[in-house]
Amino acid sequence: MKLKNNSIGPDLLSGMVVFLVALPLCLGIAVASGAPPFAGIISGVIGGIIVGSLSKSNVSVSGPAAGLIAIILVAITDLGYESFLVAVMIAGLIQLCLGIAKAGGISSYFPTGVIEGMLVAIGIIIIKKEIPHAIGYDLEHEGDFFSYQLLKEDSGFWGELIHAFNFANPGAIFIAIISIAIIITFNKVPALKKIKAIPGALVAVVAGVLLNELFKISLPDLVIANEHLVVLPTASSLSAFLGQFQTPSFASFTNPQVWIVGITIAIVASIETLLCLEAGDKMDPLKRYSSANTELRAQGIGNMLSGLIGGLPMTSVIVRTTANINAGAKTKWSAIFHGIFLLLAVIIIPGLLNKIPMASLAAILIMIGVRLASPKVFKHIWDSGLQQFIPFIVTVVAVVFTDLLKGVGIGLVVSIFYILKGNMKLAYHFRKELYHEGETIHIDLAQEVSFLNKAAIKQTLADLPNNSKLVIDAGNTVYIDFDVLELLRDFLQYGAKERNIQVKLINFKKDYKMNDAQHVHSEKD
Repeated sequence: MKLKNNSIGPDLLSGMVVFLVALPLCLGIAVASGAPPFAGIISGVIGGIIVGSLSKSNVSVSGPAAGLIAIILVAITDLGYESFLVAVMIAGLIQLCLGIAKAGGISSYFPTGVIEGMLVAIGIIIIKKEIPHAIGYDLEHEGDFFSYQLLKEDSGFWGELIHAFNFANPGAIFIAIISIAIIITFNKVPALKKIKAIPGALVAVVAGVLLNELFKISLPDLVIANEHLVVLPTASSLSAFLGQFQTPSFASFTNPQVWIVGITIAIVASIETLLCLEAGDKMDPLKRYSSANTELRAQGIGNMLSGLIGGLPMTSVIVRTTANINAGAKTKWSAIFHGIFLLLAVIIIPGLLNKIPMASLAAILIMIGVRLASPKVFKHIWDSGLQQFIPFIVTVVAVVFTDLLKGVGIGLVVSIFYILKGNMKLAYHFRKELYHEGETIHIDLAQEVSFLNKAAIKQTLADLPNNSKLVIDAGNTVYIDFDVLELLRDFLQYGAKERNIQVKLINFKKDYKMNDAQHVHSEKD
């Protein structure tokens, strides 16, 4: 694995942008999971350096994932943290075995409409989740600004956003707007777009820090409170730093509950990783393909190591991956650099990073969300036809209002329905030709005729008029399913005779043994 001169600059800068995005996510996911904040950093560092090195993806970035929060929270509560770490190691071992067994190929069967729908839904969710950070919403200060509660806590998707605006912080809103303006300017102004050495996201973060420091000097009413700044764990000594690592309770290997948790984490983490890998390849400007099996092996090794030293389970994460691509990453060194930056940050400059407003980071993520959920995507899928658009829009709605795995599952079911429907139509070409001696009906079979086409062919044969002539041509066919052949044999032997339909088979392979059925029919004649 070599660094190339033409990619080291873009990869360093994209690694820095991903680091800024990943830092609060690592901490936030750890806290939401009921784990020590440092556990999220451990997972992010390993996901960047170790998994990034072993992976063959040029754009994917790994770390702790929000999709595992519910599983982790219950597992830590039921098992205790040391036993939970054993479950993480077991999950990693299972993923390693899946990669060795080449089970990653399943990712190739995710339909494009479902993947695109997942990306749009994630964009919408990112925007929704980051707006409270962008406006400085603070639960601890509820009631200080308004004497009434606009909406109940369980008011739903949009209700949370409206409720958050009740307690907005003007300073955070100002910084978020300035940050978004900076990012848009760097994306739109040709002169700035050419300055690859200074990404707009990094300028937005620096501007956010400087503005908040300015507020402290001259506009105290706009100062962003500490709880709305990045909160990075600090250690006063080497022993205190090392004390943040934890080791698993290996005695828990014999606990069946630990294995159940490990298997659950392995399944969910693997599916999320494969989905993200497929989506990342679609977004990659260079359209490079990644090895799903190698990714599973890399994730497995990463999770085993993370569990061994006290970290959370990880997956390939779409938010980090998207930020990486948008920042101009060229190779997987950007993911490695992001991991190195995370490690150096917790060791060297935690105090400086704790000055970064969450509003600036929220602005970066909101712009990523806007790009993912762009109206252009909806138009592109609409132009592809309803067979693509309906599974796409169903996936968007399902992911937004349930969760990633359930939403993708619902999208897959709808997509499979349209695939089956399409297969029924494409199994054969049906045409009628009128001759002076009577009506002749031609059925030309397609290249592949599977059991999925049996119902459509059966219905077509049932609708044939009595006393007609039928020609079935298999000249273009490579494969006909056994069930379809049985259907045709039965029709030749029984249905055609009863309805006085004369059947002629053309270009059927000898292996299909259709001549036997025709012979029986002729004997009965």
